[in-house]
Amino acid sequence: MRSAFGVTTLLGAGMALASTPISSLIAQAGNNLLTVPNRFIVEFQSPADLPQTRRSTGTANLYASLRQREISFDIHHEYNSPGLFVGVSLTLNDVASLRSTAGVVAIRPVKLFDRPAPFDFKNVSEGDSGLPDSEGVHIITGVDRLHAQGITGHGVKIGMQVYLGAGFGPGFKVAGGYDLVGDAYTGPNTTPVPDADPLDQYTGIIGCNPNNPFNVSGVAYDAEIYAFRIFGCLGGSAEDVIVAGMLKAADADMDILTLSLGGLGGWTEGTAAVVASRIAASGKIVTIAAGNAGDSGAWYSSNPGNAINAISVASSDSPIIPLQSLTLQGPTHAPIVYFSSVPLPVNGSLPLYATSKNTTVTDDACSPLPASTPNLSTFVVLVRRATCAVTVQLKHLAAFNASPCRNGTGFTAAISVGNFTAALIQASDGVFLAQQLAAGTAVNVTFPQEGALVQFPDPKGGLVSAFTSYGPTDDLFFKPAITAPGGHILSTWPVPLGGWALLSGTSMATPFMAGSAALLLSVKGKSAEVAATARSVFQSTAKPLASDHTDGALVQTTIQQGAGLVQVYDVLFATTIISPAELLLNDTAHFVGTQKFAVTNTGKSPKTYVLKHSPVGTAVTGSILPASGPVPRSADYASVSFDEETFTLNPGQTHEVVATFTPPKVDATTFPVYSGFIHVVSDGEDVHTSYMGLAASIRDKAVLDTSTEALGVQLPVLEDPSGATEAANYTFVNGDEPFLLWRLAFGTAVFRADLVTADTTVPGTVSGRGVVPSFTFPKGQNGGAFSAVDVLGPIFEHDYTPRNDGTNSDDLNFASGLNMTNTFANGTVIPNGSYKVFIRALRVTGDPDNEADYDTWLSPTMGVFAT
Repeated sequence: MRSAFGVTTLLGAGMALASTPISSLIAQAGNNLLTVPNRFIVEFQSPADLPQTRRSTGTANLYASLRQREISFDIHHEYNSPGLFVGVSLTLNDVASLRSTAGVVAIRPVKLFDRPAPFDFKNVSEGDSGLPDSEGVHIITGVDRLHAQGITGHGVKIGMQVYLGAGFGPGFKVAGGYDLVGDAYTGPNTTPVPDADPLDQYTGIIGCNPNNPFNVSGVAYDAEIYAFRIFGCLGGSAEDVIVAGMLKAADADMDILTLSLGGLGGWTEGTAAVVASRIAASGKIVTIAAGNAGDSGAWYSSNPGNAINAISVASSDSPIIPLQSLTLQGPTHAPIVYFSSVPLPVNGSLPLYATSKNTTVTDDACSPLPASTPNLSTFVVLVRRATCAVTVQLKHLAAFNASPCRNGTGFTAAISVGNFTAALIQASDGVFLAQQLAAGTAVNVTFPQEGALVQFPDPKGGLVSAFTSYGPTDDLFFKPAITAPGGHILSTWPVPLGGWALLSGTSMATPFMAGSAALLLSVKGKSAEVAATARSVFQSTAKPLASDHTDGALVQTTIQQGAGLVQVYDVLFATTIISPAELLLNDTAHFVGTQKFAVTNTGKSPKTYVLKHSPVGTAVTGSILPASGPVPRSADYASVSFDEETFTLNPGQTHEVVATFTPPKVDATTFPVYSGFIHVVSDGEDVHTSYMGLAASIRDKAVLDTSTEALGVQLPVLEDPSGATEAANYTFVNGDEPFLLWRLAFGTAVFRADLVTADTTVPGTVSGRGVVPSFTFPKGQNGGAFSAVDVLGPIFEHDYTPRNDGTNSDDLNFASGLNMTNTFANGTVIPNGSYKVFIRALRVTGDPDNEADYDTWLSPTMGVFAT
């Protein structure tokens, strides 16, 4: 049966390449890689790690070295948190000049972060009926049972990133914090102005006091919340600001840090991810949103949620979804629910018109409507979901000025309707309406603008939210780590914007997880030991979720749900501890099939344990281009054997389990990620450890997209301003410049575009010596001669780059492009002459010094004739 709701992709202008230059469709590389041009975070060795004679190495040494070489630079932030991060963020053109500075550990680009926004949002007020309270999500996670025992997070300090100003200190929910940016900050093009008035819309999920008109209570409403503001009132932020905020929160002795933000990641190597991981390893609990890019498919994890030691949080949908209802005039019928949390902006009562009264038609409105169709602007139009795309139907309706309702099979997700006024109703209601019209009954429809909100049991309630981003990371780490309620959450909202709102997103699941961690610390104590084991305890007691509610449904892949839905009560009262709670089997080339984990009985009586294997649906992630979400799953499972399937432990005893895995026999070219759980079951208790592996060699995963699938032309491509891709000369005056476009089918640790001589040819493989970018492997070589290619200099390079997304040219991350200038990356002018562009992208696990481990491409000849 087809789902009532499906995401429809608009193909856009990308299908008309013959007449439209690609450069008009694709964002510049510096934009869609979401990095600040020429700004880098330089990490130094901690002074304590250096000999006494070299302890001046660091910022002073770097600044002196740059000035001596007459290299201009601007300083943005200095970091001095020994043991966590010591370094500086600065802007300069010649990044290669940083490599030779003593004490430099790493040089990473500064990434941009869009202002976090809920995946779905609706303002509500006290007059609204049918709103879900917080008890539904508290019941399914055990929070209600802890509140009943008076466990509310008292004494725990939670530091969180925030966006809006209001006030803090005595008399405010937020006990303290620091504003790193000020109201006017909109991103790296403005100067941060530290201020002292942070507050955040997500604090209510943690700290909302009970006994309010909506019967909503925060997960840990007695915890102390501290706000560290890293966004202004508008716009985005930059990674160097976010890192400064995290370090300030850690230095302020927060017990928990929580970040409801994220950006393109893929890897665990972004500066924010690295710092978050170190903070977590130091004895803090760090929760970070997994991201809302579920429709982008696998291998699309978020930064800094990729932090190895942090808790990356997926979202599950609330059992109740608030939806609007319409009323009928004519036939007797109860109000009809339609899929929208806000009323459709349709005033008055309008007659109903159906494009077809046939209740079984499969191509309704898939072709242009007949000329006899009336002006539909005075009707509410009923159209049956069909085999053609939603946008095709809407286009044909719009030709007659329609505002349609659409009927489908049930409520499972929202449809994409762009700028059209449209909503989905259930199939049974659509059949009723069509039959009434067929019988000659006049039907009028009204969309009440208030008082029509109803609590609708969400068929997807308790499942992983479809918008949750899929992992794993490109370097095969287990992300997300766990799931928490984040879909259709009623919570506080800034008073100027209404005071209350229904929100959806992993940004809502993340503070829920932080509140859960506060409940843990308030009972078990705020020690570094408790914090260090928190992620494992949360994961081992989580509840694995199915992919849907039908009988026999596959359990959802761990690369979207992590270890399952958090069970906070079980975390606090578990008497069996498993460590580790993640077993990483790697790919087939680096397979670690024998795994060990420890089981400890912390109870007061002996326990007999039985081991059980529970595989989940294997994620078929896609061959060259990753499959879009929801990622297809198969029932091909790994097998596992144990050295002992049953054992008994006395109180305080620990037993080491040895598990031997065999990957499933599947098509390796689809890069299937298999996973599951090893349950450790005793009387009245069931805990588990999660495992994950790739049934292929990740080295075989192509990085450069050389297909024609995305744009109808062979990629990469170098085109002139008219869109032609043949050899050409350029003056670099008035837009006469080449445009370089590429797509990454998978993430790469090393991406580089170099200028080479026009007579360069490339054999099957090229040498990797010297291609390592300075900010990825600082001890590597840069430029010079290769075994097959003479490189004149880099024009673009980027480390740890995530893959591109989808086949829709409207997507900012659809592809990467660069309007070339007549200069190298460091600003040096390219002499007039004939050249080619040489692209290299290192495959995952590839050796930077092995020429065979790169995907490569060589452009046609381009002439540089600048005046």
